[in-house]
Parts: sequence; C-alpha cells; structure tokens
Amino acid sequence: MKISVITVSYNSAATIVDTVESVLGQTHAEVEYLLMDGGSTDATLAKLEPYRERIDVLVSEPDGGMYAAMNKGIARATGDVVAILNSDDIYADAGVLARVAACFAESDADCVYGDLHYVSPDLQRVVRNWVSGAYQAGQFKRGWHPPHPSFFVKAALYQAHGGFQTELRIAADFEFMLRVLEKEGQRAAYLPEVLVKMRTGGASNRSLGAIWRANRECYQAWRVNGYSAPASALAVLRKPLRKLKQYF
Repeated sequence: MKISVITVSYNSAATIVDTVESVLGQTHAEVEYLLMDGGSTDATLAKLEPYRERIDVLVSEPDGGMYAAMNKGIARATGDVVAILNSDDIYADAGVLARVAACFAESDADCVYGDLHYVSPDLQRVVRNWVSGAYQAGQFKRGWHPPHPSFFVKAALYQAHGGFQTELRIAADFEFMLRVLEKEGQRAAYLPEVLVKMRTGGASNRSLGAIWRANRECYQAWRVNGYSAPASALAVLRKPLRKLKQYF
C-alpha cells in the first residue's frame, strides 16, 4: 500500500526540517512525499535543498492558501492513501505509516485515524493530549472529531467526495472530516496511539480571534452539509467543551 504524504509550507524555515525528516525516516516501504510550498521568501527552500532528491514532488509557487495547496497536492498524489502533515508537525515515531497501512489492511476501512499530542515548540513537552476514541455515527453533533493531522484517507474518497472547501480558511479540514464521516458515512478505523506531534500555535488556535474564526467556520461547515442553524450552533458550542479534558 502506497501512502502519499502531503506537506504544505510557507515561510517554515524554523520547523520544516523536523517535518521532512519525520516523513523520510518512516520504515514503511511505499511512501510518496509531496511538498507544496507557497513561494516562501525565508530560508525554507534552502533548508529543503539537502532533501530534494528524496522528495518526490516539490513545488514552490504562490497559491490560494493552505487548503488550495492541499488540493493541489492531492491532485498530484499517486498513493492508495493520502496523509496531510503540516510543516510544523512530525510523526510520533518511524513506524507510524507502517502501522497505519496495517490498520487499513486489517480493517478494510476508508479512513484511519489516531491520537495526537500538542507539544511545545521544542517538541519536548506535551501541552494537550488528544485521545480520539472510536467513532460512532452522530458523534460530531456532540463536539467530537478526530485530529486532522492523524487522519489518513483512501485516495478514492477525494475522487468520490471532493477535496477541501477553500472558501473556509481555517476549518476546511474539519468540514472535510464531517462530510466524509458524518454525512457520507464512510467507514473509519481508530488506531489507539499517538500518531502525530503537533506544535502549539497553529492557524486555528494561535489567538482568541483565530479561535473565534475557526468556530464560525465550523458553523459554516455544518450548514453547507445540510444541517439546520440550531443543530449547527449547538454542535459548535459542544466542540470546545469536549476539548477541556485533553488538558488534564
């Protein structure tokens, strides 16, 4: 099983090497690595130079934002499974992709997801422990969703249901997971272990303003998938409450 890993970057010189090495260091035999850079003006491309021969696709050009870049990577991916690993995240260890591939083979699921650690910028301290738990239909309405960096999807799902909605600037990943799991009812398998370490300070949680915009976009995600205004608002309200236990 070939797994295509897509990393989207823009001015990521401080963290991109950690991300790239965590992908290139995977023990799984069939990994395709695509790096979609938005035309970085810092030292990102210089940092990538030693790895160019091992990165299957490296594009650096202006794009329409991170979700447009993800869609561009998905269009060029040739793997059976697609993973998105952002340019400040890393896989938890070298065996992650091998275990994800085994889970797909054993479960025959359409999606595989696991747990995630939010970590300090130096990757040493766990700030938040996101334990996903097994998925059941209807859980999104109770504030549940898996962490997107640990969400692996068969490429056929993008072909059948489309990619990321680029009009959403922060929460298109949430909308995609809501669409394929809750609306379309695709089969999901839970791998109960930490798959990704994610640095704090991402686009959706770096400030109160960003948190407000992310929740507003989550509301839009519910609405575009056909849910009523009251049901959408209630689901969004439940989402941050469910996350509180991740800090303890």
